[in-house]
Amino acid sequence: MMRVVAAVALVAALAAPAQAAEQILRFDPAATRVEFALEATLHTAEGTLQMREGEIRVDLEGGTASGRLVFDATRAKTGNDGRDKKMHEEVLESARHPEIVFTVSGMTTAIDSTGAGTVTLQGLLAIHGSEHPFTVTGRVRREGDNVVAEGSFTIPYVAWGMKDPSVFVMRVAKEVAVHFTAVGTLAPARAPDTAK
Repeated sequence: MMRVVAAVALVAALAAPAQAAEQILRFDPAATRVEFALEATLHTAEGTLQMREGEIRVDLEGGTASGRLVFDATRAKTGNDGRDKKMHEEVLESARHPEIVFTVSGMTTAIDSTGAGTVTLQGLLAIHGSEHPFTVTGRVRREGDNVVAEGSFTIPYVAWGMKDPSVFVMRVAKEVAVHFTAVGTLAPARAPDTAK
């Protein structure tokens, strides 16, 4: 998700150098897809997570990025009611921690003249009541007026203080694999209104 934002912003900005250096990339939650997979004994639990909102401000001249991507932990689902109940009550504790937030504080890019390439975002990932330094890299490309970013990463949820759902002979991996496809649009950032 995070990668999506940075990638989109850079792609659009670099593909349109005549635009203002500072751009705002706004993600479309309905078009953005986040999928996760957790390996377990004899099967893999697969699910989805909903983006609530996402916006990143990119300063191409200064090489900086800032913004937030917010995901709705309460709407994570795997399609199995019993497993989802356990995930929400015992692992994510989503009633107490309803949001997963990636706060972007920096970026590096490798984008070609067509607006395709990679973007790496750095920042903090807030999940389950704690913040963790986080870096994600995504592949970006232009599709008409949209910027599309795709990538994968892992979350070491047990090391980050969440409960290991393993029971008896059913063992579960200690990391969850995440894949995202994010879609957004870039627009020039408006200068602050200083008129009184």
